[in-house]
Amino acid sequence: MPRDVERARRLHRTDWMALLSGVLFIVLGILVVTRAITDWLVLGGVTVLGLAFAGLVAIIARAVRGK
Repeated sequence: MPRDVERARRLHRTDWMALLSGVLFIVLGILVVTRAITDWLVLGGVTVLGLAFAGLVAIIARAVRGK
């Protein structure tokens, strides 16, 4: 079925919370596997701070976007 070429293409807005949370968990997973972080208390603190930062960026992005 051919696409309708005349229709305007809609772009998706970036979900900053999901993007930054995913990057955070990938980086933390790499740090745990390579044993760069061995203290679970430090890992928990970095996780909480990273999620707080991702939430702050998401709130700011939403405010700038106007919704």
